[in-house]
Amino acid sequence: MKLFYYQENNFGDKLNPWLWSKLIPGVMDEDQNTTFIGIGTLINDKLSLKTKNARLRVIFGSGVGYEQGVPEVDNSYKIYCLRGPLSAQALGVSTKLSVTDGAILIRKLFNSNSKKQYKFSYIPHYEMAGEGWRLVCERLGFGYIDPRWPIEEVLSCISQSEVILAEAMHGAIIADSLRIPWIPVVSNSTILSFKWQDWCQSIGTEYKPSYLKRLHHPRQKLDILFPARLTRDWFRQQEAASQLLSITKTVHPSLSTDKNVENLTEEMYNRLQEFKEDLAKGAFIK
Repeated sequence: MKLFYYQENNFGDKLNPWLWSKLIPGVMDEDQNTTFIGIGTLINDKLSLKTKNARLRVIFGSGVGYEQGVPEVDNSYKIYCLRGPLSAQALGVSTKLSVTDGAILIRKLFNSNSKKQYKFSYIPHYEMAGEGWRLVCERLGFGYIDPRWPIEEVLSCISQSEVILAEAMHGAIIADSLRIPWIPVVSNSTILSFKWQDWCQSIGTEYKPSYLKRLHHPRQKLDILFPARLTRDWFRQQEAASQLLSITKTVHPSLSTDKNVENLTEEMYNRLQEFKEDLAKGAFIK
């Protein structure tokens, strides 16, 4: 069974091989006849093309989004669970298939009882991550979490924070799963609100993002040649720091209820057991 996920240097995407190798060890290989589609906004009208060699596509906790539409759900799809009710609605399938994002299963693997080092930590979208935001967080005394870091480092830094400010959605998902309050922020107009709303509805919260100006990152070689860039970067970082600090003072963090997250975790785990039982019965052999 082939694991399908976006091959980006990004925390949410990289969770796939890390998480599934621990929860269902030995299942994934290079056999493309059956494709396992897990964490990510992976369900759209390009999915069939991207998994063209698959006779069966197993959907487990993925969400609808991006591209121009949705695939036709035919007998080449086996859906165990979807990210949220909006994904079920978009696909025209039963809301019983809506549970939550597959990353909630981190609760079965990772202990979050770390000593807190930061009152606030910020995790940008991977396309926005870089030296600029690191300097802003350093100026504020906030933790900076780069979604391009290794999985264990990101998990550790999230668990060491009291509140997570997240532009990276899976930063918020992991924070909520580990019972750490979170605040969604947006600095990039390409951030897909649909996927956030889908997940937030699944856990019983509202998506109310706070907005930041996009921060361009310093380029050291050019800054040396053009000192005016240093001044401009300094003012941009100062503005970003003021915005980020204002958010922490005025926005109440979100967190799903303990009961909700416990129920959703067990439901996702039950769906995983159902998948494993089907696998043992040879249900995916075509």
